[in-house]
Amino acid sequence: MLTEDVRTFAKAGNFAALTTLREDGQPATHVMWVDCDEECVLINTEEHRHKASDVQGDPRVTVMIWDKQNPYRYVEVRGRVIERVEGQPARDHIDELSQRYRGRLYDPERITSARIILRIEPLYQRSRGI
Repeated sequence: MLTEDVRTFAKAGNFAALTTLREDGQPATHVMWVDCDEECVLINTEEHRHKASDVQGDPRVTVMIWDKQNPYRYVEVRGRVIERVEGQPARDHIDELSQRYRGRLYDPERITSARIILRIEPLYQRSRGI
């Protein structure tokens, strides 16, 4: 289960840095929109993106979410991707995120492959400045 700090930060329109491990073992970090449910951090991406293939090879990830008003306040979740949600739920989710971050629906012209949600189970959580 996620801590209250993580849930608050993930639902507040703050940005996140998602770090995955590439096939050669090198880390790759991506700035992302972020969300959560009660148990997992949620990252929405497209099937063809490197992060989607990275987690198929190695599901271990780190997500750091920082306060948009003060980047020295942040939460960190280390965990693993336990599920990929595909289809209409993933497509609807990107519209929800776009409303939160941009105040409008996601531009369908920007979608070049199927949307997926990566559900990240927390194995370690911490916060700073909160």
